[in-house]
Amino acid sequence: MRAMNGKLAALTLALMMAVGGMTQVQAEGAAGDTASAGTPITFEDAVQIALKQNITLAQAQNAAASDAATVRGAKLSFLPNLQLSTSGSQSYGRNFSETTGDVLNRNNQQLNAGISSSVTLFNGLQNVATLHEAEKNQDAGNLDLTRAKQTTVFTVASNYLSIITAQEQLKVQQENLASLQAQEDQIKKMVDAGARAISDLYTQQASTAAAKLAVVNAQHALELGKVDLIQTLRLDPNATYDFIAPTVNDTSAAQYNLDSLTAQAYAQRADLAAESARVDASAQGVKAANAGWWPTVSLSAGYNSAYTSATNLPFISQFDQQRGGSISIGVSIPIFDRGQTSVDAQKAKIQEDNAKLALDAQKQEVALEVKRAYLDFQSAGEQLSAAQSQLTASNLAVTTSQQRYNAGAGTLVELTQAQAAQVQAASAVVNARYSLVFQQALMSYYTGEMNPAQVKLGAA
Repeated sequence: MRAMNGKLAALTLALMMAVGGMTQVQAEGAAGDTASAGTPITFEDAVQIALKQNITLAQAQNAAASDAATVRGAKLSFLPNLQLSTSGSQSYGRNFSETTGDVLNRNNQQLNAGISSSVTLFNGLQNVATLHEAEKNQDAGNLDLTRAKQTTVFTVASNYLSIITAQEQLKVQQENLASLQAQEDQIKKMVDAGARAISDLYTQQASTAAAKLAVVNAQHALELGKVDLIQTLRLDPNATYDFIAPTVNDTSAAQYNLDSLTAQAYAQRADLAAESARVDASAQGVKAANAGWWPTVSLSAGYNSAYTSATNLPFISQFDQQRGGSISIGVSIPIFDRGQTSVDAQKAKIQEDNAKLALDAQKQEVALEVKRAYLDFQSAGEQLSAAQSQLTASNLAVTTSQQRYNAGAGTLVELTQAQAAQVQAASAVVNARYSLVFQQALMSYYTGEMNPAQVKLGAA
């Protein structure tokens, strides 16, 4: 018996030393953080930072700007072009003079200059279809940008709620540690008085050491949550930040109807509307490809003049005398283009079919996301109710077990088990509470009505 008690004491001492070392490191780190307070960032600040610095959002903004440039180019294609061209040449040779009968060397310089313009009058309405296609793609890009903003805010809110949950879990573990330390002091007094066996003290010391380890792990989870938020906001990882968690109060659970939520998502989801716009764009692409079967009518105009050193007339006089212009209308009728128009039309039709398939897939994905969010919300409410009942029962169990142990009618094992169940129930309440808050506060993300400028995590 003494050997077993000795081993138990050694094991307890080793565990306490290990946890004590980690606690010391954590305390030193906390002291350092307190000495150099980081930049305070609220939830509202984080949202604004993410809207300016998030990489995914920046890429969506660049894509939207590219679509706008494509539309501008399609509109400018309706305008006539204007070109100024010049060319110069130097000729070398010999000329025979009939007057003197001599062969003369003569070097001539020539200069030509002109201005020309052309415009397409008709090309099977290909330019019109191309413009409409670009406009629809621009609409899709703008809708993608809207959804990207919503997703960015959704991610920030998720990171913030993870931090809040980690803070609450840390409080649970800290309160449990304080309770076990107080109980350890009480058992030590009872052991010193001979009312309890020394093995009870060793068991309690092991429980206290395990609680210290749980505090360290909870603190570690909180710091990792902050790292995730730093990554989302693209902040300097070497700097120190103090994320101020918003106050989240328990609110009465809202009542949702799955059918109405799905209908609302179909009507408001920006990503679904973007896929619909891409279907319209691909239909215009089919029209543009089929326009290759039609003739092309173009109008061209030019005005030019020339100068040569072969005559003795002055430069200005030659340009004045040799000036002239032309206007022409050209008609190009496709007869055989090696099947290129047929291939382009076939590819455009396939692209349209793929766009329709993507729209159907996105519509199903939206319905599934809404249903998943609805089920998660219902489950979170039930989990919170069950966890609160479990916590109430475990609190009574701990109180009863504590009284029985103090009276000598119960064992420390019973008390330890009751306390472990109490901590588990308190942790479950924290998880369920913030899961419910998360699902309720951000249900607008799944239905597509979220306004990034007015997102709040619960009632402040």
